[in-house]
Amino acid sequence: HTGGQRKGIGKSLFPIATSRGPWYVVAKDPTQNIVYASNQYDEEVFAQARSEFHVENIHWIAGQPPSELVVGSSYRFWLKIRHGPRLVQGTLELSPQGGEEGVITLDDKDGGLAPGQYAVIYNDNAECLGGGIISERHWAKFLLDSHDRSQGAHLL
Repeated sequence: HTGGQRKGIGKSLFPIATSRGPWYVVAKDPTQNIVYASNQYDEEVFAQARSEFHVENIHWIAGQPPSELVVGSSYRFWLKIRHGPRLVQGTLELSPQGGEEGVITLDDKDGGLAPGQYAVIYNDNAECLGGGIISERHWAKFLLDSHDRSQGAHLL
């Protein structure tokens, strides 16, 4: 299962819960073998998990981050998430680890962010600057707060 997935998860739910759908995968905890599903994926409770994520193993085509991107501050870029054709805008804030990881905040929520997917970074001229991998830390805050959000979420 991947984050935002809807298709094929109903058969894993109890029949009564299935009727209260649609259900979406909202998080996974592979260490516990748990998949979290919710029928409230469009609700505000998931807004941050759908618009902000850690990216790691960033490879810069020029060998280093663009000069506009200073560690500790954020800069606006165009981004392509996954393999879709659509570019979206957001900001990237590099962490102090030498420009190889950071936090991306999208202007709009994305319906299917999942660890392991790529985020590719472009400038305003549609020039590819580099890209990185959405980190497993993407859902960390959600998992840490999952007991507070358990209303409306079910385990698969």
